[in-house]
Amino acid sequence: MRTKFDLKFWIGIAVSLFFMVLLFNKIDFRLLGAALRSADYRYVFLAVCSTFFSYFLRALRWRYLLIPEKLIPLTSLYPATIIGYMANNLLPARLGEVVRAYTLAHQEQLETPAVFASLVIDRLFDGFTVLLLLLVTLFTIQFPAGMEDAALALRAGGTFMFLFYGGVIIFLYLLKRQTMRTLSIVGYVMKPFPARVSDKLIPLLGSFIGGIRLSQRLGHIAALVATSAAIWLFCLLSVDLTLLSFNIHLPITAAMFILILLAITVMVPAAPGFIGTYHYACYKALSVFGVAKTASVSIALVMHGTGFFPVIIVGLYYLWKYKISFKELQGVEKVR
Repeated sequence: MRTKFDLKFWIGIAVSLFFMVLLFNKIDFRLLGAALRSADYRYVFLAVCSTFFSYFLRALRWRYLLIPEKLIPLTSLYPATIIGYMANNLLPARLGEVVRAYTLAHQEQLETPAVFASLVIDRLFDGFTVLLLLLVTLFTIQFPAGMEDAALALRAGGTFMFLFYGGVIIFLYLLKRQTMRTLSIVGYVMKPFPARVSDKLIPLLGSFIGGIRLSQRLGHIAALVATSAAIWLFCLLSVDLTLLSFNIHLPITAAMFILILLAITVMVPAAPGFIGTYHYACYKALSVFGVAKTASVSIALVMHGTGFFPVIIVGLYYLWKYKISFKELQGVEKVR
């Protein structure tokens, strides 16, 4: 039960409602129902399987990230991963990563901050992979006539984001390998700003980087790169299978474009489960390739549903199995 007004929560709700209104404006619900009934749900089932296998690969990648702390079995990592994604669908403020860290720390008697630090690296691998996919997509996709300016802007933006993200990774590498020298450079760069900013930032960076430990073994690093690629390959497969369930045949670059746009859209503040923003982004991405509005909305609903309802059901099962209450998860924000 909420004890105070949460501005971010209600802004997210308002954003979701706004995009849902845009999505369903002037839609013929009879045609929408007919489109949903005509789908081949065998492909949808395969899309759900592909999604869950991507979660398994996430658990496997997490295992390699946590090797410096402890060799953890996948029987602990996979349930924690599923519970984390379930939490993202049900709880506000994107608490999924914190819930994921808390659940694993609870099961394996680890320090929650150390587990959470591994998830920061986990997200860095995701971000870098998505940006790499973005560059490949934007420089290979054939946009429809009349979208040349938009295509050029997207390519410029994608290149900038890739370079920026690469710079962040290089900075973190230097911060880890040469902590004191890098912190002194940060202090020098921060001189024009008020001293209180530097006084807070530098200790925070030092504490953060001290909690991150990454195996230096070549085999472990190769496994991290390979699992990152495989995760997004199966996410891409899930998108393509959902398109096929509606008899929509688009080139693989179109599925990549849809996936990347969805990955970027989930960063926008919205209600739990990315309701509204996810659907509208999917619809707009499909409209680029000439897919009719009713079909696009149907695909958006099914695509969101494949990643929403199954993970909630399985996540609730794991909560029951490990005797973790949902109320307990709602209070984990305190560990951040």
